[in-house]
Order: sequence, then structure tokens, then C-alpha cells
Amino acid sequence: MNDDFIFTSESISRGHPDKLCDQVSDAIVDQFLRQDRHAGITTECAISSGILFIAARYASVAKVDIPEVARRVIRQVGYPNEVFNADSCSIMTSFVDRTKREYEPLDLENFGDEAIDRITAKHPITAFGYACNQTPNLMPLPVWLAHRLADALDSKKVRKKLPYLLPDGKSQVSVEYVNGKPTRLQSVTLVASQLSEDTPDLAQLRKDLIELVVEPVCAEAKREPDAETLLYVNPEGPLVGGGPTYHSGMTGRKTGVDTYGEYARHSGAALSGKDPMRIDRVAAYAARYAAKNLVAAGLVDECEVSLSYTVGAAKPVSVRVRSLGTGEVDDHEIANRVREVFDFRVAAIVRDLGLRELPAKHKKGFYQLLAVHGQMGRTDLKAPWEETDKTDALK
Repeated sequence: MNDDFIFTSESISRGHPDKLCDQVSDAIVDQFLRQDRHAGITTECAISSGILFIAARYASVAKVDIPEVARRVIRQVGYPNEVFNADSCSIMTSFVDRTKREYEPLDLENFGDEAIDRITAKHPITAFGYACNQTPNLMPLPVWLAHRLADALDSKKVRKKLPYLLPDGKSQVSVEYVNGKPTRLQSVTLVASQLSEDTPDLAQLRKDLIELVVEPVCAEAKREPDAETLLYVNPEGPLVGGGPTYHSGMTGRKTGVDTYGEYARHSGAALSGKDPMRIDRVAAYAARYAAKNLVAAGLVDECEVSLSYTVGAAKPVSVRVRSLGTGEVDDHEIANRVREVFDFRVAAIVRDLGLRELPAKHKKGFYQLLAVHGQMGRTDLKAPWEETDKTDALK
């Protein structure tokens, strides 16, 4: 097996149309759960020049002005009116209110095992969780660095110094691996949108972004470019305007960015726009939770946890752990420990991680913030699936 390779991952900024749709979808989820933690809500968006389409199905006693939530998110992203106007853009909607037929408040905290067993998966899914010791938050290095670059590109500090930048941007990091270990940065690429072709020219844009984004992020991460690292800024020329005027967007189209930057497997199902009772969303968090604790416990250097659910069952029909040859004990034994320590039943995941209460604890919304710069490895938001509180139990 050849363990010498180069791997590339990307991240995108909050003004990218796909991420704009993810944020709108999750802001709607936040708003429903703030008013009604028992709410069932799924919502998807599509966006293009001057228009946003929202489809939502819900069962809730909450009263949410969905179009206004969308306009608020667009304002927060910060496009100038001439690029995308939050107040005058057309918003088309398709809503299905299922409250009378489907609304069922479930106080999971007071449920016993029998009641938890009666809450089953409504969708078939195989979810994957991954963790490795390449970075402090146990994520693959390429996507970890890509997220940090995108976060810097989005930061108020950088945008204050570079007022010509617009919110649509992308980062891409290629890492060289030798014997399966990351050794150096092969290339770093930034693509940033700007108001016009001459604000500034490409040479100045390159200088600005390398000095204010690439160099500080790499220095802080202690992964600095070497003499042979390739640094690209807008390699295909100026990106004028960007955002929905330049390319369309849709909820759930960046699942690799949301998870592990394609370094590890993921289900392909969208995470954003779904309330916490949706198994295809929460199983991904539960699998990451287990994988991260296995690495943090020192049982493996990297691992993948997969959870397979079938419709009508409360617990996964399969729990599989792959240590990829790095385990201190065999994978069968590790999987047995995982089954003993973690409760992967649908309602137990939601209860134990407190997933329905998170929006009320965050003034700016939890799931909306989670929708940008990755949903795994998010120690900045204190995401409960990033805790390493099960290490002792796993040893």
C-alpha cells in the first residue's frame, strides 16, 4: 500500500451561495427550536441572482416568519445592495404545515428505556464519523487548515483592512503525506470576490491575502509554507461580484466541506435544514463523537465509526469501527466498547447531546453558525459531539 500522496480539501466562506442556503435553512431550524424545542422542521433553499426559493415542512406550535428569517441572514452575510439586496430580492416559498397530524411533544429527558425504544428512525442511513491525530481538534489537516483560512477570510479584522472584499470566497489546501503522515504544504489557494476588477488589481489582491490571511493562519497553526509551496490567489482572474449574481446555490450541496473534506467517508446526506430528530443529521454527530473519543483515549491514531439505521428501528442495525491499522486492540473489541459506552438510539442521541436546546443557548443561533466552516471539529461553538468525556469509559 502506497502511503505517500497529496490530498486536497476545500472550505468556503459564508457568502458562497451554497453556504448562504445552508445558513438560511439552519437559521429557520434555530428559530423554530427557540420557540418550540419539540418542533419538527425540514427546510431547503435554492438561490440565484435576485431570488431565493424556500421549501419547508413543519409540525410545531412556533410562529416563524420564514421569509424575514431569510432576509436577516442575507443582511448578516453582508452583500452590498447592488450585488444582492436582502430587502428587495424575491422570495418564493412552499410551506407544508403538518402540525395537526404530526405534532407530538416528546420530553426525552423524562423518558425511560421503553419509551426511547419506541422512537425510531424515519429514514435509512449509514452515517460515518472520523477522527485522527493530525490536528489539535482531531480532524484531517487539509480540511482543518482550509476552514481556518476561510474563517480568516470571513473575519471582521480582515474585512476592515480590505473593504473591497465581498463575502463569497473559497480556500483550498493540498498537503503532502509521507508514510501516511502529513509532512508539508504542497499548495494553498484562496479565491476571493471583489466589488470590481480594479479594486484592487490581482497583484495587490495576492499580496493582501497572503499577508493578512495565509501567513497568519499558517503561522498560528505551525504549518508554514516552505520554499516549494505553491501559493495561489484567484488563479483564474478576478471574481467580480460573486455570490448569487455569479453562481447559484442550494442547501446540502457541500457535504464534504461540512464533514471531513473528503479525506474520510460521509453519508452524502445534507446536514443543514433538519431538526435534531432527523437521524441522517444526528447520526453523523454521534459517529463523530464516538470516533473522536476513541482517538482522544489513545486507543487508535485514526478511526472511522459507521452507524447503519433502518426505518422502524430505534438503534442502529450495525455499529462498525475501523482503526485503519492504528489500533491498540483489535477492531472487534473496540466496537464492543463503543456499543457499551454510547447509546446510539435516535432519541438517546438527541437527549444525551442536548441537540434541541442548543439554539436557545446561543444568542446568534447555533445551527446557523454551525453551517459555515464545517460541522465537525467545531470546538469554537462547544459542539457537544466534540467533547472527549468518554475516554475513561472506553479504556
